[in-house]
Amino acid sequence: MKLSQFKYSLPPELIALYPSKNRDESRLLVLHRETGEIEHKVFKDIVQYFNEKDVLVFNNTKVFPARLYGNKEKTGAEIEVFLLRELNREQRLWDVLVDPARKIRIGNKLYFGENDLLVAEVIDNTTSRGRTLRFLFDGTYEEFKQTLYSLGETPLPKFINRPVEPEDNERYQTIFAKHEGAVAAPTAGLHFSRELLKRLEIVGVEFAEITLHVGLGNFRNVDVEDLTKHKVDSERIKITDESAELINIAKERRSHICAVGTTVVRTLESSVSTQGMVKPFDGWTNKFIFPPYEFKVPDMLITNFHLPYSTLLMMVSAFAGYNQLFEAYKIAVKEKYRFGTYGDAMLVL
Repeated sequence: MKLSQFKYSLPPELIALYPSKNRDESRLLVLHRETGEIEHKVFKDIVQYFNEKDVLVFNNTKVFPARLYGNKEKTGAEIEVFLLRELNREQRLWDVLVDPARKIRIGNKLYFGENDLLVAEVIDNTTSRGRTLRFLFDGTYEEFKQTLYSLGETPLPKFINRPVEPEDNERYQTIFAKHEGAVAAPTAGLHFSRELLKRLEIVGVEFAEITLHVGLGNFRNVDVEDLTKHKVDSERIKITDESAELINIAKERRSHICAVGTTVVRTLESSVSTQGMVKPFDGWTNKFIFPPYEFKVPDMLITNFHLPYSTLLMMVSAFAGYNQLFEAYKIAVKEKYRFGTYGDAMLVL
């Protein structure tokens, strides 16, 4: 497959700037792969597509306030720092992206907050945009983390072109978020409310959790026409013994396994035995899924509507079937579904 095959016409006004009023009341497009049939529902109607002993797999990663605004020493130039991951707890070392990058060099000091509450020194250039920062802070680790996060902002994707609002702190987080480490929310999970989980529980649906700490690779542009040459940034994943066992038992009894989002698909497909069983795992994945691809674990997928040329769109087209997916997207545009992180959802059966 080529990059140019993942272009489609998306009117900018269909990119959702705000979440739906209630989590489980966004719209839901249901695509039946076998027949090509498409249904239009509300997200909470999803209950009717599940039976007792089916398994929903969630990503329980938690987003942290990764976007900081500061100033460069001497010039006072404004700088945006995007925290990617902590490298060393004792030394307060972090991998970050900086913008504008060309003006930031090794040895530069950056100042954050009123009265320069936090100071960082650039100690390494990791990529053209990336840097390693050492935060200079005298207090305990807990005080440092609290200060850092109090200055940080909820890292909404850039295509949500508006200032961050207080509501985003809660809505850009799933209700089952537990393990901190993501710089972007696993968006398919944002549609689930506590009431909806309860209704699924009453039906007898079982829940498994995995962890994938979503990185900025999700939003990185693909800049090669030949998709086999695109490299995905590595992300940390964890599948516990309990989750692997729950999913494997469901597979053996032929129950449905539904991945809630592309991050869950990538995690499950990154740790599979030759028999198609899920293995417990704690490590990294840089798996890039695009058509054609044979899925070993999930047979249902809940996902949002993704932007043109994105790796997320490529994965969903591998799952749904390229032609069927683009037909569904054409209908979604015509029916004015909302696209992107805060947009509507799709269930692929």
